[in-house]
Amino acid sequence: MSGITRSNGATEKSYFDSELTETIIGCAIEVHRALGPGLLESVYEECLCYELQLKNLYFERQKILPIAYKDVKLESGYRLDLIVEGKVIVELKCVEKLMPVHEAQIMTYLRLTKIKTGLLINFFTPVLKDGIKRIVY
Repeated sequence: MSGITRSNGATEKSYFDSELTETIIGCAIEVHRALGPGLLESVYEECLCYELQLKNLYFERQKILPIAYKDVKLESGYRLDLIVEGKVIVELKCVEKLMPVHEAQIMTYLRLTKIKTGLLINFFTPVLKDGIKRIVY
């Protein structure tokens, strides 16, 4: 698994191991094996949701994350791709290379939601495990 990162920058695989994230990753790998790289994120999201349903996992899709700024609440702040079992934010990408901005995005989602664990999954990679980052805030 590449790029397992804590908010303080430390890498510590055992800190991230959990049955739920492994199940989500397994579902993503199943989708990637069937479809390969290069499709739209929305296609991967739809198929991943199908796999999560097969595992009887509860998830919220395209969950709106309102942003509060001073006295203003912006309802259309952000949309989270997936929140699984209320415990893991899953952010899907289909880009040539994950960039620091992608990691910063999921870190912000974790901070704003108070959810501790996130998965950043890039379906563009030839081998999906090379495009997965587990992040704990």
